[in-house]
Amino acid sequence: MHTRLLVLALATLWLLVPTRVAAAADDATLLRVFLSDGTSLVSYGELARVGDRVVFSMPTSAGPNPALHLVNLAAERVDWERTNRYAASARAARYLETQADDDYAALSKHVAQALNEIVSGSDPAKRLEIAELARKKLAEWPQSHYNSRQVEVRQMLSMLDEAIADLRAASGTRRFDLSLFAFAEPPVIVEPLLPPPTLKEAIEQVLTAARAVDLPAERTSLLSAALGSLERDSSSLPAAWVNSTRAEAKAALNMELQLDRSYQSLTRRIVMLADYRARVADVRGLERLMTRVHERDASLGAKRLEAVNSLVAAVQARLDAARQLRLARDHWALRATEFRKYRIAMRSPIDLFARLKPALESIRSLSGTSPASLSALERAVNQIIKQVSAITPPDEFRAAHALLVSAAQLAASAGKIRREATLASDVSRAWDASSAAAGALMLGSRARNDIQALLRPPQLP
Repeated sequence: MHTRLLVLALATLWLLVPTRVAAAADDATLLRVFLSDGTSLVSYGELARVGDRVVFSMPTSAGPNPALHLVNLAAERVDWERTNRYAASARAARYLETQADDDYAALSKHVAQALNEIVSGSDPAKRLEIAELARKKLAEWPQSHYNSRQVEVRQMLSMLDEAIADLRAASGTRRFDLSLFAFAEPPVIVEPLLPPPTLKEAIEQVLTAARAVDLPAERTSLLSAALGSLERDSSSLPAAWVNSTRAEAKAALNMELQLDRSYQSLTRRIVMLADYRARVADVRGLERLMTRVHERDASLGAKRLEAVNSLVAAVQARLDAARQLRLARDHWALRATEFRKYRIAMRSPIDLFARLKPALESIRSLSGTSPASLSALERAVNQIIKQVSAITPPDEFRAAHALLVSAAQLAASAGKIRREATLASDVSRAWDASSAAAGALMLGSRARNDIQALLRPPQLP
């Protein structure tokens, strides 16, 4: 009998639940980002924390569909405890406004269906199981739904507890579960919600954000957005406030733009000097240049950390290159006497190889090579190989020296194969000679260039 009364009571509660379709809200939940100085910025929808940065959309005007501006803020500027409390309060309020009634209606329908099954069922154990499951769902519902409808849920729980006790007695169950009588209300620290910003407050918040951000480009963008809002909506705002705020925003924007120009000029000038001093291996000059960067930055108020860090890195790279170049030049100076001896010794074989070029070009192009030219080529190559083999190159020149030997050997092969091709009237062998001549010319040119480069004092690339 007690269970039938419970079903009637809960059915009555279900009928009293308003059935409506939640209004689809076009506007997002307005959250607040509280800064460590106590001020707050409006976030249109959820904010995103990425590493040490916070990104959110800020309204720059009022109304249901405001103009938005993306704000990029250092995470250390945010009072996270208060920001998170406010977000919880705002989400709860949004839920209660748009979705809570529909969710509660669905819950009530579920409980009513469960009770219908209890009433119509014949198996006592099954009826008890259905009642306990319905009771568990009810008990868990408020905590996962922002504590909505606690009074109604508490009343239903009380009646379910009585019904479960009756069902237990009817089924002869001796087990007693204290959880049936527990109703937990988790402690909630509520942060009072603030009203949506007015047009004037929205513009003031943009200016507050401009003072809070640490990225110059972000600050310039916010100041420009505030000026744009002032121009667009000036007719809806107090004239005196518009004039004073516009003047302050313009002054701040002009200061930012002037700082940008000053740091850009500093960067161009310093990089140009650094390039020159690196090319002449002026290590001390570059060290002084590094000091000048910091001094000039301090005189400008140290307002562009990223620009200065980038400039310092650029000067440091050139300083490292200058030190490496200075070491290479010192090494070259110590070895200059040996290099000079090698240059004198190699003058004759290099000149001889240069005189082989017309004959090798003729072989390469298959344009005709006289017997006298072939004989002269063979004699010159033998002389080059003999002279080069008698020279011991410095360690630095070993690779280039070996290239010249290889070039001479290829030239000898080109002459020999061309002679064979001529005697046999074999055009295929003539092309083999052409390939050898092309290789000899290429290796000879590379060897000569490498040797000449090594004979000069080292330079930056």
